[in-house]
Amino acid sequence: MPTITDWPALTLLLAILLFLAGFVSGAVNAVAGGGTFITFGALSLAGIPPISANATSSIAQFPGYVSSTLAYWSDIKAMWRGALVFCLVSAAGALAGALILLSLDNPSFRAMVPWLLIAATALFAAGPWLKPKPREDGAPSNPLMGRVVQFVTSVYGGFFGAGMGIMMLATLGLTERGDYHHLNALKNMLSIVIAAVAIVVFVSGGVVAWYEVIVMIPGVAAGGYAGVWAAKRVPQNAVRAFVVAVGLFLAGYYFVTG
Repeated sequence: MPTITDWPALTLLLAILLFLAGFVSGAVNAVAGGGTFITFGALSLAGIPPISANATSSIAQFPGYVSSTLAYWSDIKAMWRGALVFCLVSAAGALAGALILLSLDNPSFRAMVPWLLIAATALFAAGPWLKPKPREDGAPSNPLMGRVVQFVTSVYGGFFGAGMGIMMLATLGLTERGDYHHLNALKNMLSIVIAAVAIVVFVSGGVVAWYEVIVMIPGVAAGGYAGVWAAKRVPQNAVRAFVVAVGLFLAGYYFVTG
């Protein structure tokens, strides 16, 4: 598996580029979401095989899930008992998705990547129209349907993950009661579960590019902090258009090089 250390003369340049990709990813997540496109794309263009790029990107994004959840800590404390079933369902789905990914070889997964990117890009572009609307207090939830849909979403999250947050918000809004902030807090909590399970599987499978992770995580953290500043000054539509362009570019790259 290619890593930074396979190109000694380019080590510093690649490290800088991957750090910057992590920074942009963190900033994009803070403003509009979609940072996975940036990290996965940078790792792909750096020559990391697609399965490893996907696994490594998941680890690079993990600190962002944690910080987003901490921002909703008061909401999490009020709901965690009721969310335990969702956590168990999400863990099972993520385990299934990650194991499915590792059961494939790189050529097979590579053939799927452009289609996954197109689907994830379309989902991300439709994000503003998929935001959940508050359900009336008396509106019934649908526990069984909610768990089934969450399992499917978690399988996707463990397998690929780009656009998972938007998908989860949309589906939780259809099956659960609560306002946007309640649903977003639940989504962030479940994202940690999905990512943590997938990461354990990826690490056990030996598909993580550790040097790249070490370089990218500080960039993601710094970008997330800077993104708070950018969120007040850069229109979300502009950032969303940038992420969509990146997603389409990557899909085209995989179509051409596949």
